[in-house]
Amino acid sequence: MKTPNEKFPKEAITEAGYTTIWHGQKQWNGVAILSRDLEINEISRGLPGDPDDFQSRYLEALVGDILIACLYLPNGNPAPGPKFDYKLRWYERLTARAQELLEMETPVILIGDYNVMPTDLDVYKPEKWQHDALFRPEVRLAFKNLLDQGWTDAIRKLYPNEKIYTFYDYFRNAYKRDAGLRIDHFLISPQLANSLVDGGVDKEVRGWEKTSDHVPVWIELK
Repeated sequence: MKTPNEKFPKEAITEAGYTTIWHGQKQWNGVAILSRDLEINEISRGLPGDPDDFQSRYLEALVGDILIACLYLPNGNPAPGPKFDYKLRWYERLTARAQELLEMETPVILIGDYNVMPTDLDVYKPEKWQHDALFRPEVRLAFKNLLDQGWTDAIRKLYPNEKIYTFYDYFRNAYKRDAGLRIDHFLISPQLANSLVDGGVDKEVRGWEKTSDHVPVWIELK
């Protein structure tokens, strides 16, 4: 969200017809969950496993009968280094929490910016990203270990062989060159795998003036 809690635009969101919960912080962090028709019941804020981690990167709530975890993984650069170590520890904590959620047998969706391109198909020039914290083998392995618990990468299930990007840097005319990355993911639990009917990215939004460097990613469940 890139905003502290007190500056979150709750009134404008309410006027637009949504209820919301949020977990904000200055500068780069912050997550939120919005719902148009369903009640949001907050479960927790902050990822378990490190009482000294005060970065606003995780928010968990029951929305209708689905548990939503909104997350923002650390970037991790420069790698190697302390920021990269923090990212790997965060992945370990997320994997532990994800296993607990699976064992609850409640439908779950883990949504957010994972700061990882899982495969070569998810980055425009893989050879140039080999040493970046978003593409290092340790991070891709951490994401694979998460998936191997039984989660489905929803967008990749719908488009197994297509080039799809969710992020375009502000530099070097990345959007117009289609030089993107797929780092924003929906991981859905086994109870929802057969309910996935559609999904995609709204790439054109990236061309708007003063827009985010991420594009909206969406899925539809029956």
